[in-house]
Amino acid sequence: MTLLFYAQPYDISAVGFYFETIEEYDKKASGLKNRSGDKVEEFEIQFIDGEDIDTAFAAAWGLSQCNIAAFIEAALEWEDDHKTRYVLAVGECGYDHEQVAIDPDRVDIDIYHLDSMKELAEQFVDEGLFGDIPERLQFYLDYDAIARDLAVDYSETEIAGQRLIYRCA
Repeated sequence: MTLLFYAQPYDISAVGFYFETIEEYDKKASGLKNRSGDKVEEFEIQFIDGEDIDTAFAAAWGLSQCNIAAFIEAALEWEDDHKTRYVLAVGECGYDHEQVAIDPDRVDIDIYHLDSMKELAEQFVDEGLFGDIPERLQFYLDYDAIARDLAVDYSETEIAGQRLIYRCA
């Protein structure tokens, strides 16, 4: 997997640079000078290219020159489901970065890979979460009404082109 970033200097008389690794960033940043020959020290870090999930992950992470090393490490090591959990926890549920970055599995979020609340309602009925409903009566259930009720506690979103339904605990 390749990640591409751009370090945009806050000094308008300096030209930024692209980088893929933290080593490359450190090397280029340490040698960058502005037009007057002064060392450039502050950069805005921009996510340029990578997988769709990494784009969402970078947006939720809030990239800066202080956390770019930790982000690159996490982006390369974490599985996509951990990244998705992070995006939901920090971006949607209001969790603090530190709470989630240590261990995304510790975050209490229910995630369903479904396209609609109605599908969630159907899944819950099939799993028996509304009690034992005889199969012959399931045709008479109003799944749209159940879906509207579920929408009080559950939300829908799209991350990296994938529809998700989730509930923050």
